[in-house]
Amino acid sequence: MRHEMRILLNAAALAGIAFTGPAFGQEAGFFDGFYSLDQGRWYVSDGWNNGAHQNCNWSADQVKAGDGMLHVGFAPLPKGDRQFRCGEIQTRKAYGFGTYEARFKTPTGSGLNAAFFTYIGQQQGKPHDEIDFEVLLRDPGKVDTTTFVNGKSGDGKVGSGQSLALPTPSTEFVTYAFTWEPDRIRFYLNGQLVRTMDDPKTIPTNPQRVFFSLWGSDTLTDWMGPFDNVTDPIAMDVDWVAFTPLGGACAFDASILCQNKGDSQ
Repeated sequence: MRHEMRILLNAAALAGIAFTGPAFGQEAGFFDGFYSLDQGRWYVSDGWNNGAHQNCNWSADQVKAGDGMLHVGFAPLPKGDRQFRCGEIQTRKAYGFGTYEARFKTPTGSGLNAAFFTYIGQQQGKPHDEIDFEVLLRDPGKVDTTTFVNGKSGDGKVGSGQSLALPTPSTEFVTYAFTWEPDRIRFYLNGQLVRTMDDPKTIPTNPQRVFFSLWGSDTLTDWMGPFDNVTDPIAMDVDWVAFTPLGGACAFDASILCQNKGDSQ
């Protein structure tokens, strides 16, 4: 079944499909099967970190793409002032309302975070808006879903974070997707609707970039668990990623817009 799906997805990638439709009046959609790293689409983080909580520095050598797979790594190799190297990739453009989908699997290990998310912030001269899938690798049976609006998760009283059971362990390939509309966000796992958010205070309004990352922490133990020392290189493997603007039709066979035609955008 997965082989047949890859044939259909590969055909879309090789055909250079760009999905049409408006997203805040900005970018068309895309599908990326990672037969190479599209430098025009992706920027690879290198030489810094996101703060003292992170025990690794982003390193370009931890991001590799080819033969239909993106590898986002974490390795016991010092870089700068950190003991470990970790991988992060982000789109160069920001995308708005629509459907975001990715199929990936993760390693395991307490103190590690494998994420597929959208983000915009002060680095781009915008408020901090974000929509997250985060797999905390101490428990490969769950995924955290969260949004941030202007730097706040939730309405200041109740956070928007919610942990959801995965249909299979994250060490196997799972398809993660969310549809982002002006008045709601719907999260899907393997094509099944698992969460709907419709509180206006939790719905971002700014176009965002698409990210994948794998990183570790020695200090965020309440959330990510105590850090288990990593002695060999590990990676999250991303099979494919796609964005379809709001109002766009089913554009490739594995999309939730094809599987859930009665529950379209």
